[in-house]
Amino acid sequence: MEKTLNVQGMTCGHCKMSVEGALKELDGVSAAEVNLEAGSVDVTYDESKVTVAAMKEAIEEQGYDVEA
Repeated sequence: MEKTLNVQGMTCGHCKMSVEGALKELDGVSAAEVNLEAGSVDVTYDESKVTVAAMKEAIEEQGYDVEA
């Protein structure tokens, strides 16, 4: 399953690593790729193991806002 999340506040490589790292720590997320220019994250995940809500929470815990 793939989902693109719109994330506010990512500006640099450190932001990219924080968001990707937080998502990859979640059980069920196989890939996370941040596009800084677009302000988005493409996530590949197993929907039987992880929810979009859990992904949003992981990103918000890093200090970024996720648009619905």
